[in-house]
Amino acid sequence: MADEIAKAQSAQPGGDTIFGKIIRKEIPAKIVYEDDQCIAFHDVAPQAPTHILVVPIKPITQISKAVDGDKELLGHLMIVAKKCAEQAGLTQGYRLVINEGPDGGQSVYHLHIHVMGGRQLGWPPG
Repeated sequence: MADEIAKAQSAQPGGDTIFGKIIRKEIPAKIVYEDDQCIAFHDVAPQAPTHILVVPIKPITQISKAVDGDKELLGHLMIVAKKCAEQAGLTQGYRLVINEGPDGGQSVYHLHIHVMGGRQLGWPPG
């Protein structure tokens, strides 16, 4: 976990991201959902037995940078996250997380929703 915090503290917004490369199919990923607005795939460093990332095609760097015109896209991401959880069989519950900025643990500056489940998740998270 400390490694993820270190990544978040050194990450900077701007430029291309690993998610952009996955969207463009330059880097392979285990994709579980894809449409014209977003892509969902398994996290390569899972923090739970099921850990899926839902990423918009539109490169919004942070949730704090989303604008009113993004509201339909943001709603779509939430519905896709729910569908991914259902498809993964997370019938006992799951957690949706959006990390924001360095103190929020954001290490990739391309908005994404973490879908995590498959075990009891602790509270508070962090």
